Amino acid sequence: MSDLPHISRQFSQRSVMEAIVQGGPISRASISKQTGLSKQTISEIVRGLEQEGWVQETGRTSGHVGRTAVTYELVHDAAYIVAVDLGGTKVRVALTDLACQIFAEAATPTDPRGGQFVVDQITTLVFQAAARQRVPRKKIRLAVVGVPGAPDPSTGRILLAPNIADFDTMNVLDAFEKALGVAVMVENDVNLAVLGENWLGQGQGIDNLAYVALGTGVGSGLILGGHLVRGATHAAGEIGFMPIGADPFAEESLRTGAFERTVATHAMTERYQSLSGKQVAVPAIFENAALGDKDADAVLDETARYLAQGVAAIAAIANPEKIILGGSIGLRPEILSRVKALLPRCFPYLVTVEASELGSRAALIGAAAIGLGQLHNTLFGVDAPDGRISLPPTQAAALKQAVL
Repeated sequence: MSDLPHISRQFSQRSVMEAIVQGGPISRASISKQTGLSKQTISEIVRGLEQEGWVQETGRTSGHVGRTAVTYELVHDAAYIVAVDLGGTKVRVALTDLACQIFAEAATPTDPRGGQFVVDQITTLVFQAAARQRVPRKKIRLAVVGVPGAPDPSTGRILLAPNIADFDTMNVLDAFEKALGVAVMVENDVNLAVLGENWLGQGQGIDNLAYVALGTGVGSGLILGGHLVRGATHAAGEIGFMPIGADPFAEESLRTGAFERTVATHAMTERYQSLSGKQVAVPAIFENAALGDKDADAVLDETARYLAQGVAAIAAIANPEKIILGGSIGLRPEILSRVKALLPRCFPYLVTVEASELGSRAALIGAAAIGLGQLHNTLFGVDAPDGRISLPPTQAAALKQAVL
């Protein structure tokens, strides 16, 4: 028997949910106008969604001639999504509902032991946050975990992630699913950041966008033609391995890339120590530069010079409309101003570079975005024909305000 009737039903259900998510409260007549589906089909689908607890009546239309109509909207607390931003030094978790509102949030230093210890740490943070807000575990339907590396879908390992021990030797996806008891998506953290900026930040309305995160490490996320670019092995954007700066043929460059060894945290602290003889953290280098320390100023100049080369390389290959800088180092105005000044000297056409609007929360917001899209696809029908993520437009402000 053909699957066409079933597939057609799925597309119809998705179309109805799209209309409710984007336009609720909305009447069945308005849904019919938007989707082209018959009122009978819409009534059947809405009735089923209402019985399953996904939509609810919210009232009746008013201000129109004739009979009023019942309106429907999404039940925002019908399900929750866990968003995780795992970094080499800090891990953040958030719990969001279907209206993009954050109900719970927590952050703590990343367990340096890595591996299963980090999985257990994140699981504890999630369940503690849910308990504080009295969110039933059964309503947590999906978790999206942003990781600093390249997820390998075939093995569940995280490759190119030197800052998290043992993630390259274990099935991280399976470990998270067993610990959390829900479906889990594992995504590169900078990919999530570019999605977050594209949804609520500097990249709104931009179909060709790049994000460069510079801090403990360096990485990039890329959206081209409105689609996130992951690459053949999910390693697109691992710019730390670009042959810029340090010797790319050195054995160490196979673990921590040549570019990362030149621009990230350790490079800055080592450069300052070689110039001044003092061992200080990156924040102190910025503070010293502001006080007139020439050695600190030289470190910022050198870091920005290499970063400008990396930005130029991305512009040459991908030609994005805008490149956003993020991460603890990339967000600094001292770096942004230098990069903007240097780019015209190493690249022939204008490249728009701005600091992240969402700051350290960009990946969390991106995780919420991709989680909402995936949950929508899983629960309410097949993937959208063009693969784009369906997200609520108006309630998004609540998420942005909650995390800033």
